[in-house]
Amino acid sequence: MTSAPARVPTGFQTGFAVRPDLVVEAAHAEDVRTAVADAAARGLPVHVHATGHGLSGTVEGGLLISTRRMDSVEIDPVRRTARIGAGVTWGQVIEAAAPHALAPLNGSAPGVGAVSYTLGGGLPVLAREFGYAADRVRSLDVVTADGALRHVSPHSEPELFWALRGGGHRLGVVTRLEVDLVEVGRLYGGSIAFDGAGVGDRVIRRYLEWTRTVPDTLTSSLSALRFPDSPRLPEPMRGRYVISVRVAYTGEAAEGERLVAPLRAIGPALTDSLREMPYTDSHTIHSDPPFPHAYYGDGVVLGDLDAGRAVRTLELTGPRAPMMTVVQLNHLGGALAARPAVDNAVPYREAGFLLRLLSPLDGTDVPSVRALYAEVAGVLGPLALGRSLNFSFGGGDRTEGFHDARTQARLAGLVSQHDPASLFGGSYGISRDGR
Repeated sequence: MTSAPARVPTGFQTGFAVRPDLVVEAAHAEDVRTAVADAAARGLPVHVHATGHGLSGTVEGGLLISTRRMDSVEIDPVRRTARIGAGVTWGQVIEAAAPHALAPLNGSAPGVGAVSYTLGGGLPVLAREFGYAADRVRSLDVVTADGALRHVSPHSEPELFWALRGGGHRLGVVTRLEVDLVEVGRLYGGSIAFDGAGVGDRVIRRYLEWTRTVPDTLTSSLSALRFPDSPRLPEPMRGRYVISVRVAYTGEAAEGERLVAPLRAIGPALTDSLREMPYTDSHTIHSDPPFPHAYYGDGVVLGDLDAGRAVRTLELTGPRAPMMTVVQLNHLGGALAARPAVDNAVPYREAGFLLRLLSPLDGTDVPSVRALYAEVAGVLGPLALGRSLNFSFGGGDRTEGFHDARTQARLAGLVSQHDPASLFGGSYGISRDGR
């Protein structure tokens, strides 16, 4: 274990200051246990930083534990499991599992920390077929506020096992996960992009209709954003407002082609990358930016979504919006609606869609972004069930809506039991983990 008073590890999120009093670079679980015990003795709040994708806001003071050196991945091809260290990214797990024709339930960005993503629920590329990543957790090792390293499973610490899978980071520092892998070596997927200025309304209306017809083995999302006029971008995208539909399907490519035919019938596409691919190329479906930048974002969980509200949302966030805003609409349902064999704290399983908003903070400020998001919230109105813990970026002071009232009360009781001094945060829901 190494520590320093000021050297803060760089992260993916650059929009919020990270200024702890002390940084600990942990190499293994004992380092984390020692650091938490020392922080408790000094009365210092504890923050955790892996990749920095999901930084919840500004960090001032306290102890920051960097877990990025805890990067071991162990694949058991017979049991079809992976043991994942706290600093591991999904890209590492994907590469380690691929030789065995296995895959983890990772999200769209391979650079995201696997542990933090899973604690928040985890929405996989193949979500509608396999459910939330948290549903496939077998066990966790976690350091709680009393400095104890606990092995948490359905048989030992069942209440913590329930809470840590979907409840976030508020109950301790998870040092390792054991998760199930799925037997997927290839898929049919990619994206088809349209000129949003020309056929935008038609795309969103047809997409919503199409989602009512597809099987649970097909997971999709729609994105909309105004691209800058930059030579670094593909020529068809430069300076355009682009609406894309992304698809991931584990069935045969020929059946995939049949399923996406209604999308291709919408009109001429700017680009069309739908194809059969190895699972190791699944990140190309979304092509999330790989470089650090400053951003603010939120995710609204919706019971359903009608075409009128969807069109109005794109009007508010499109080319005439006061700042660039990336909109992503994820189709939920399927296996996401099913309770796992051992229940967990993932909320809102009845949801039909997740609306994600993300705004770069280059040339704008957080209050202006929040004002725009409030307009969108007004449009969505009663369709909103709550907010997504995994997709709240920079809003660390806003914790309402991450869980339904019953789940929130149960989690709060466990926090009072395991962290009465609020070592890992204030009221339940504030994440100190930078993912």
